[in-house]
Amino acid sequence: MLLDFSPLPAFLVASMVVVLTPGVDVFLLLRTSLRSGIRPGLLALAGIHTASVIQVGVVISGLGALITQNPAVLSVLKWLGAAYLVYLAATILRGLWLTRQETADLDAPATAGLREANPYLRGFFSNITNPKMLLFSLAFLPQFVGSSPQPAAQLVMLGVVFLVVAAIWEISIVVGAARIASKLRDPRVARTLDAVSAAAFLTISVGLVAT
Repeated sequence: MLLDFSPLPAFLVASMVVVLTPGVDVFLLLRTSLRSGIRPGLLALAGIHTASVIQVGVVISGLGALITQNPAVLSVLKWLGAAYLVYLAATILRGLWLTRQETADLDAPATAGLREANPYLRGFFSNITNPKMLLFSLAFLPQFVGSSPQPAAQLVMLGVVFLVVAAIWEISIVVGAARIASKLRDPRVARTLDAVSAAAFLTISVGLVAT
């Protein structure tokens, strides 16, 4: 057989553990869905997975190994990823500041920030500029190639399985967050969500350049 399915059960368990670990994608999906609803949340998810497909494809093609062997390229990717997360945090904080400047009424809706941006592009750039996905794929996927005589085909299968597992979990996040979005009409709750999101993006950006 071209594919070795014996490592698949262990790979599924490992994939679920990885997917359930919160990261920048989860924070972005939560905030987008809570503030703007299910459609923008799904658009952000589509952007994230477009970038994920590209990164997994880079790993399978062999380019990933070349990239990780070049410290300068990896450093540039890390700083780009960190800079984009700082940009996301700054956009949110600017929205908070503008909202408070425009009105002192606590009942006025907070509409600035991510809501006006293209959620697909936000999702795409937050993922494609994060080298951790590339490094993870390089370290994780080859461990489950097994005895397949076609390692490339096996890696494609594993990449597809991982992306499907991630998509199922992230769709549930988007749908669940969108359903409770109506409870966040209180501007104070929305501002708290913005502040937490900005802090999360800044923290992840620091961790990105520190590793």
